[in-house]
This record gives sequence, C-alpha cells and structure tokens, in this order.
Amino acid sequence: MKRSDLILAGAVLAVAAVILAYQFFRQDSGEHLVEISVDGEHFGTYDLTDEQTIEIDDTNRVVIEDGAARMEWADCPDQICVNHRAVSKNGESIICLPNQVVITIVSPEESGLDAVAQ
Repeated sequence: MKRSDLILAGAVLAVAAVILAYQFFRQDSGEHLVEISVDGEHFGTYDLTDEQTIEIDDTNRVVIEDGAARMEWADCPDQICVNHRAVSKNGESIICLPNQVVITIVSPEESGLDAVAQ
C-alpha cells in the first residue's frame, strides 16, 4: 500500500469512529413509550415513566419500573425473555417467541427515517 492509501484508510476509520461515538453518547429526549404486541397485533402502548404491571393473556407479565420495562413472568419453557435485562433505550426490545409477545421501546417523536437517512 502507498502512503496515501494508508492516510485515506485512517481518515475513513476516524470518521466512522466519530459517527459511532456520536450515536452512542448522544442525549436521549428521555421520553419513551413501551409498545407491546401479541401475535403481530398491537396489544397496548404504555408510558415508560408510569410504574405498572401489565398482564398479557395469562401468558406473560410485563413490569414497568424505574424507567425500564422487563418481562417479570412468562409461561414459556425456556424463560429467555424473563432472564433478559430490562430495556429502556429507543429501539431495544424483549421478545418471547413461544408466546409471540414483543416489547419494544419507542420514542414518541419517531420520524420514520432510519439512522442512515437521518
């Protein structure tokens, strides 16, 4: 490789590192909602700041507390969703495949543009 190739590769890596650091450290608006769907159907939308327990069709129990949502109980055999950590950031999710329950954190001001388009 020539010296100019190394400089170009270093510049590309530096720009990529800056973009990743910005995405990782940027401040959230703090306002998030919990969207729950069952079998692909919308079950409900809940405010992440309201502490509550949500029963889902006698198969799952979701708890919202301390600004995070977690699956407290599920009747599925593997319990992966129950052992998953609580979610609180935009885009994070917990999925219970046997019961087809999806918990997703969303921001109320989502624009429909993905990170690349923004």
